[in-house]
Amino acid sequence: MPNDSLFGVHGSALEVRSQRMGVLASNIANASTPGFKAQDVDFHTALAAVENAGGGNASITGALQYRVPSQPSLDGNTVELATEQTAFAENAVAYQTTLSFLNGRISQITRALRGE
Repeated sequence: MPNDSLFGVHGSALEVRSQRMGVLASNIANASTPGFKAQDVDFHTALAAVENAGGGNASITGALQYRVPSQPSLDGNTVELATEQTAFAENAVAYQTTLSFLNGRISQITRALRGE
């Protein structure tokens, strides 16, 4: 039975949000690295790529985009710490929400298997 019938889009969304969390964490970690270019993930493009790959370890490389800073720094670094921290927090909330949907679905399945 494929994942899609049990968990819908939530399994793929969790994978994309997890990979986006890594990209945003990398941006934050390199906030003071001269010449570092901040990136972000286009969620819809990445989600489509993960779904088309059928799960597994699909790459989101095609969905990576460079961020355009509102105020570029003199050393060529495009990381704006406040923007990155906000995006990271929003992504963390979305990740937790997706986990909640998956936990609810797993609860339903286990209750059905127990006959409750």
